Order: sequence, then C-alpha cells, then structure tokens
Amino acid sequence: MEGNQVPQDLVTKVGEAFETILKETEKVRLEYSEDMSILRAFSIVYERRPDLRLEGLPHKVLQWYLCRMEGWFAADAETISLKSWDQEELLPGGHGLMVRGYLPVINTLAKGLDIRLGHRVTKIVRRYNGVKVAVENGQTFMADAAIVTVPLGVLKSKSIAFEPKLPDWKEDAINDLGVGIENKILLHFDKVFWPNVEFIGVVAETSYGCSYFLNLHKATGHSVLVYMPAGQLAKDIEKMSDEAAANFAFRQLKKILPDASDPIQYLVSRWGSDINSLGSYSYDTVGKPHDLYERLRIPIDNLFFAGEATSLSYPGSVHGAYSTGLMAAEDCRMRVLERSGELDLFQPVMGEETPVSVPLLISRM
Repeated sequence: MEGNQVPQDLVTKVGEAFETILKETEKVRLEYSEDMSILRAFSIVYERRPDLRLEGLPHKVLQWYLCRMEGWFAADAETISLKSWDQEELLPGGHGLMVRGYLPVINTLAKGLDIRLGHRVTKIVRRYNGVKVAVENGQTFMADAAIVTVPLGVLKSKSIAFEPKLPDWKEDAINDLGVGIENKILLHFDKVFWPNVEFIGVVAETSYGCSYFLNLHKATGHSVLVYMPAGQLAKDIEKMSDEAAANFAFRQLKKILPDASDPIQYLVSRWGSDINSLGSYSYDTVGKPHDLYERLRIPIDNLFFAGEATSLSYPGSVHGAYSTGLMAAEDCRMRVLERSGELDLFQPVMGEETPVSVPLLISRM
C-alpha cells in the first residue's frame, strides 16, 4: 500500500498464517525422499490447503515475510533447501544491535597478534613438515601449520591455489555449499521523519519487490535507515553505481513515506563482488549432502579450516566464525605439539563451539 500503513492486526494474522505454512512444509519434508526448495514446498502446501492461499493485501504481506526469510539465508526461496533450512541451532537471547559494530571484538581478538594487511594470499603449499604461504607481492611465509579462514566465496573462486590440490571430498563441500548475498545501503538523513519502530517494511506482489529497512535511530540516535536487499535483488543492485543503488533504496522508502526528505549521505556494501568476500555467508542449497559444513571443517594434515561455513551449529553467523576459529586454533596447536613430541596425552582437546567473551555495547531492539 503506497503511502499507507498496513494494519497491525493484519500483519500479525498473516504472520500466523506464514508460520502455519512453514509447519505444513514439515509434513512435505517427511513425505518426500528427495529434497526440494522452500518455494516448491509452499506450492505443494497451497495445493493441499487452498485455505492458506492469500489474495490482495494479505498476499503482499505474506510475500514480505518470505522476503525476510530470504534475508536470513541471503538467498532466494527457490534455492533454499527444504531438508536443511531449519537445522541450525539458535543462539539464546533476543535480537540486539552492536552499537559500535564489530570493532570492539576485532580489537580484543587482535591484541598481541602480528597481522599483515595488504597481503592477499595466492597460494598455499602443504608439506609434511610445514606449510608455505605465498602472497600477491611475492613474499612467502613458512609455518609448521596454517589455518584457512577465508570466506566460502573466496574458496569457490579458486583465487587461492592449493598444492597439492585439495582432496575431492573437500572440493565437493566447497562447491556444493551455497553462498548468499545480503547487502546494506545506509541512508543518512538530516532529521528523522519515520516512526520509532525497529524496522520498516514495504510489501509487494513478490518477495523480490518487498523491502526491509532497519531503523538505526532507535538504537544509536543517528538519523539512519538501512535498506537490506538479499538474493537476486542484491545481485542486481550490485550491478548499479553507488548513487544508483542509493536512489533505488530511496525510491522503495518513498513508496510508504512519500514525503521523505532526500538523504544527505549514503553508503553501499557489495559483499558479492568484493574480492575479499565474494558473498555474505553460507546456506544449504537444494539436493546437497547434509555433512558439507563438517567436511569443510575437517583438517588436511597440517592445514586447518575455520569460518562460519565450517560451523555445524551456527553457520552463517559471526559466532560460528569465532567459535570455529577457536576450535581450529586449538587443533592446530595440538598438532604442532604432537609433531614436536611435547604433547601431553592427558591434555583436553577443545571439541565444542564456545561462547564469545569480549566487551560489547549492545542495544536491545
């Protein structure tokens, strides 16, 4: 509804219908041996339960709920696996916003480390007695072992050569895991003209046409809205210039707030095309094995792997990246001690993903 607010009771009612549809897809999952997309499962549910098919404004609101689900996976519903979409563990507690971003986490974890910026890795040579890492500027670094934590998109791009090549089971895990894209377009205004809510949604006939704005003013006091496109829409927007992308986001906002003032600043992320990421985070695609995260995590001799795409419990999250990093570091340390003959056989090995403990300023939304 352009310029008009959808009644809250309708939003709640459609949300309940969406939950019912998701529960019905569980029956579909049990009845079909082969995997399928969430979108296909929805179609089967509609065939069985015509009463759940919505029309008009309720249909548009339902598409908005689907849009938010796609944002969770950074992928379109037609590519999300029915078998695996709800298999991850949920972290306890409500939603929160890190007011100062992840800088406090990075600063805490970086203390005492020798971090080399501008050293993009091009090759990793694995030998029985060590690892050699080559970077773009021609330098090489030798170590007893190495931990690979680059994003899944970078591994998929094969911009890092492995010698000898990774085993097929590892390559298959890299190829079969999906990597989604969800971007952020920050619009900074000279004043606040929107309601004091956590987020602002724009409904449409399709999930592709729906929009989602996060209200940073509620948590930070800054007059900023964040437009968050995901999946194919995010890919399409990455083809635009920053100015065109910001204008596109602003046009979506004008659909519900026609008197909105022009933004005075904007900032556009491009996770899909950034050569240091080539995607936002991983997700399960249709018809692929269920052990991909575990296979990606398993070390190869003195080469260890960490990152959100190696997390069995919390894939697609910063916590998953952090906890698998701790696990890989401990496994790496034990490997080096074992090779040097200094391993205490009774020393415990870290085998679980652990909680984070760093100073944070979090706003409960």
